[in-house]
Amino acid sequence: MSSPVRPYAARRAAQLETVRIRGLDHQFYRWPGHDPQPILLVHGWGDTGETFQFLVDCLPPRHTLVAFDLRGFGRTAWAQDGYWFPDYLADLDAIIDRLSPDAPLDLIGHSMGGNIAMLYAGIRPQRIRRVVSLEGFGLPRTDPETAPQRYRRWLDDVRAGSPFATYDDYAGLVRVLAARNPRTPPDRLEFIARTWGRPMPDGRIGLRADPRHRRINPILYQREQAEACWRAITAPLLFVIGAESPFVARLGALIEETRMRTLIRDLTYARVPDAGHMLHHERPDAVATLIERFLTTQVT
Repeated sequence: MSSPVRPYAARRAAQLETVRIRGLDHQFYRWPGHDPQPILLVHGWGDTGETFQFLVDCLPPRHTLVAFDLRGFGRTAWAQDGYWFPDYLADLDAIIDRLSPDAPLDLIGHSMGGNIAMLYAGIRPQRIRRVVSLEGFGLPRTDPETAPQRYRRWLDDVRAGSPFATYDDYAGLVRVLAARNPRTPPDRLEFIARTWGRPMPDGRIGLRADPRHRRINPILYQREQAEACWRAITAPLLFVIGAESPFVARLGALIEETRMRTLIRDLTYARVPDAGHMLHHERPDAVATLIERFLTTQVT
């Protein structure tokens, strides 16, 4: 019989707050530091702002860090009209106006949050001081000939629904997380499961995410448009990849350092060894070291 996993011991407790942003109640997490100017953290698809706890615990206590749950994820309200990517940018715009109305701030994003951060930094360059993108690669180029098939799939999703899986208990969710992210220690997996999961009326554990996030996007991704936004970034940008991330092989030459340097004018490119896509869960110490070095050297 295996011994119980000790709960994750956070070094800095998050302060929770619910804030109305563009008509939806958003869950915020704040870790106050000696420097009151906030660093804003944006999580990835299916994740929550709360799991930045591991990274926060590895960063110096002088930093004030603020994370939030994106619309339809975690404890933030669900949007009644579904989810379209530009809404994430509009939410971020409103949040930055609230957190730092008079000065540019530092922005850190993971995965989809990294994509949001990089797009926003090019769209509103005057609002961002420094950017950190953790595995925020964008998507592969798309073929217009696939448009009819994607629209059909989207219509099918709208008609039939696309629910998330549920689990017998939290231990079942932990087992799934462990299989997907074997480098993440058990105490962090337990923390993630309690953050991502919620009890359902039938006693099973569901995910704190609107199932409509699973609908395929009927609008084809335009990498050329994303790269145009990246070229407009004026802030220094730290681009971090996990050495074992499956997305590195999948995107290949699109995200090689030489290619990225043609798109980002002030780029620091870094690789975290023994880390996959969820590198802020697996190697928060190494990620924090890279971020702190970047913030210290890129004084703006």
